[in-house]
Amino acid sequence: MMKKFLVQLLLFSALTLFLPIAAAALCGGAPQTSAFTTFLSQQESTTGQSAQTQDAAQEVVLPILNSATGEVEQVPLRDFLIGAAASEMPASYQDEAIKAQIIAAHSYALANRDAQQANPDPDLKGAWFAANPDGHEGYIRPDGLKAVWGDQYQEYYDRLAALVDEVGGLVVTYEGNPALTTYYALCNGTTETSEAVWGQALPYLVSVDSALDLTSPDCEQTLTLSMQDVYDKLNLAFYTLDLSGTPDTWFGQTERDAAGYVSTVQIGGQTIKGTELREALGLRSADFTVTVGEDNAFTFTTRGFGHGVGLSQYGANALAITGKRYDEILSHYYPGTALAEI
Repeated sequence: MMKKFLVQLLLFSALTLFLPIAAAALCGGAPQTSAFTTFLSQQESTTGQSAQTQDAAQEVVLPILNSATGEVEQVPLRDFLIGAAASEMPASYQDEAIKAQIIAAHSYALANRDAQQANPDPDLKGAWFAANPDGHEGYIRPDGLKAVWGDQYQEYYDRLAALVDEVGGLVVTYEGNPALTTYYALCNGTTETSEAVWGQALPYLVSVDSALDLTSPDCEQTLTLSMQDVYDKLNLAFYTLDLSGTPDTWFGQTERDAAGYVSTVQIGGQTIKGTELREALGLRSADFTVTVGEDNAFTFTTRGFGHGVGLSQYGANALAITGKRYDEILSHYYPGTALAEI
């Protein structure tokens, strides 16, 4: 049953996980194969064997669909983990937070592998998941890191490589299987459930406290859209809305879930999910309020950045600053899971 849920949830989450995160990127800008399976079945332990971990990780390849070119690329595991850490967290983040991110990216990749083996998605062309390395979505290639980091390339690369070599053999598991370890930039102080976002409940993707996210200067943001822009976006996404009234009547009653995110909102005579409205209007978070000004412009105030399910990258770094280790960070954001070596 858990594998069935995982397969279904991946179909919904894959498009939203690997998005560029403007507030958290090492580059300073804006979230699979028979050889790998053989490797997983043959490896027993890599504890205390950093060189062996490095060699083995470099030999393993992940089939990843390049969403920009439509080609399936064979990406060495070590390159992927380094590139994923680089695309998801800034250089200023603590080592323990980055190690948690590395393990989460690895676990997510393996969860996709298992899902594709159980129920292949023909659109992926045999790949485990899609990413856009040139757009810094999901991971960044080594040559891309050189272009981004410039003179600091060797310093940053060596640091991330050392962290990957330390924890690259670890994955987050639930009941012995790789967990779907989703992640995002920061939340509203409480993480969201997978059921609220993707319609499938997973026991380790539940709401947990992440109050330190509220210390981020980027947690609360505002976005102002013109009346015409909101009108066009709403009609494009939902088609049959009645927006014949004045703009201040378009948005009605709002319902929130236990985590504080908008679950539903009444718009133009319809009940719209908060997650759907977030996507339609390009909002940073599903925790939002809306006001209409005298000029009929809409101002949306959001708290958090991303879908809010699983590991908060800002929260992970904040926990690391307080002295939490990577394993403690992961167990906090994915309750009920365990770390396992592969």
